[in-house]
Amino acid sequence: MPEPDLRTRIKEMLVKNLMLQTTADQIGDDLPLFGPGGLGLDSIDALELVVSMEKTFGVGVPNSEVASTALRSVNTIHDYIVEKQQGAGG
Repeated sequence: MPEPDLRTRIKEMLVKNLMLQTTADQIGDDLPLFGPGGLGLDSIDALELVVSMEKTFGVGVPNSEVASTALRSVNTIHDYIVEKQQGAGG
């Protein structure tokens, strides 16, 4: 699958599953997902995001340390998914 496609799917997943008041097109690849100056997601959103990633991409997030690195932005989620899918032989 082409990489830009995966980023688009990640953004659509974010908007749909977290019921964001924005569109996928408005989410920058490097926009911080958590905290001020970004989408402003919180810990509940993080939990939703982890569940959504497992359902949508078949990629789990084992703990909060991994989550804090992998879930920073669309780009970091993208890289994490690609890495995990390649590691799983997919």
